[in-house]
Amino acid sequence: MTYLPKTDNAGQPLALLDAALPAVDKLMTATLPNFLSTLESSLRDGSFVKLSLGAYQGPDDQLKSIHVRKILIKREEKLSFTYRYKTRDIVKNHGHAEGLAHVREALASGFQAATLFTTEFDLILGKRTLRRKAPSHSEPAPVSHDRDKKRLIGAENKDYLHALNITDAQGTVFKNAQDKYRQINKYVEILSGLIQGMARGPLKKIVDMGSGKGYLTFALSDYLYGTGQNPEIIGVEYRADLVELCNKIAAATPFHTLHFVQGSIADYNCGGANILIALHACDTATDDAIYKGITAGAELIVVAPCCHKQIRREIEKARASNDLAFLMKHGIFVERQAEMVTDGLRALILEYCGYATKVFEFISDAHTPKNVLIVGSKKSDFRDPAILQEIKAAKAYFGIETHHLEKMLGL
Repeated sequence: MTYLPKTDNAGQPLALLDAALPAVDKLMTATLPNFLSTLESSLRDGSFVKLSLGAYQGPDDQLKSIHVRKILIKREEKLSFTYRYKTRDIVKNHGHAEGLAHVREALASGFQAATLFTTEFDLILGKRTLRRKAPSHSEPAPVSHDRDKKRLIGAENKDYLHALNITDAQGTVFKNAQDKYRQINKYVEILSGLIQGMARGPLKKIVDMGSGKGYLTFALSDYLYGTGQNPEIIGVEYRADLVELCNKIAAATPFHTLHFVQGSIADYNCGGANILIALHACDTATDDAIYKGITAGAELIVVAPCCHKQIRREIEKARASNDLAFLMKHGIFVERQAEMVTDGLRALILEYCGYATKVFEFISDAHTPKNVLIVGSKKSDFRDPAILQEIKAAKAYFGIETHHLEKMLGL
C-alpha cells in the first residue's frame, strides 16, 4: 500500500486537530503536541528551515522518509513534501494549515522520528524523547521554486521584457506572465542545444516567420548576443502595428542585428537563412514556412504547428475504411488524428528532403496547448525513394489526396 496522507478538507487549525490524534505510544503522545506546536510557531515567525520525518514503521514497505521545505509557487508560500520511496520520489505541495495536518497524521501513522530545523535550534522528536540542540542552519532556506535552476534568460535588467509586459521595471516577472516567461526560457534552452549541434560554420541569418509580438525572437537575440554571436535576425510579421512596436523595442536594445519586417510567410524571401523558425503559424502557413526553409537550404528548421484544418478536411471527406475507423466517429478523435497525421507527414517530407527530424513536446500543455515542436536538421541532399513510398502509403491509408507541403515541393 502506498502511503499518501489524507487531506484535511475542513482546513481546521492545528489546535483543533489534536483532539482527533490517533492512539500512539503514550510517551510520544505527550511529546508530539509540543513538537507540532513548535513547528507551527517556526512557520509563523519565519525561523523554519526544513523538516525530516524518518524511522517509518507503517504498512507501506516501500516508503522510507518524508522531507518538507518551503517553496514559492506563483508568489504564494507553500510546504513542499517529498515522499521518498525505495525506487521513486513523490512530491506534493500544500498550504501551511494543510501541511501541518499531514505532518501530524504522518507522525501518528508510522513515522517514529522527526527533526525540525530552525534558525534558532534543531528540535529532535524520538519515540520517547523530545530534545533541542544548537541550530544547524543560521538562515532560512531559499524558497524559490526554481532556486537550483539557472535561467538562460534572466528577468533583471532586461528592458525588452518590461516593454513586452513580462516584468515590472525592477525585473520581477508579473504573476500573469509566469507561463510566458517559462516558455521563453524553454524555447531558448531548446534552440541553444540545436544551434550548438550545427557544424557548418558560423550563423549568418535567422528568420523567424510569424514572429507576432516578438517574445521569442527577442529572447533568442538576447541569448546569442550573450554568447558573442551576431547573426542577422529577422522577425517576419503580417500585422504592421506589431512590426512597428517590435522595431521600437529593438532599437532600445543592444541587439543591433535584430529587426522586424512586415510581410507574409508565403511571400517572404528566406534566401541565405541558416535557421528558419515558425512558431504557431496557422494550418498550412506552417507548411509554407517549412517549404521556405527547405528551398533556402536552411541548416535548421524549427516549427511549432497551430491547427491542422487542411488534413482534417481530407480525412473527413474520405472517411477511409481502415483499422482506425471506429475512432473517426468522434469529432475530437478526428481532430487529434488530423494533428498527428499532418505533423507525421511533415516530418517524413523533411526526412525525404535530407533532414534528420525530431518531434517532441515544446513545453507542458499546462502552459500552452500549442506544444508540439518539429525540428529538422539538414544532413544531406539525398532523397530516399523509400521515404517517398512511405508518404504515399500513409496518405492512401487515411484517404488523403494531397498534403499542402508535398504539393508545394512537387513530390
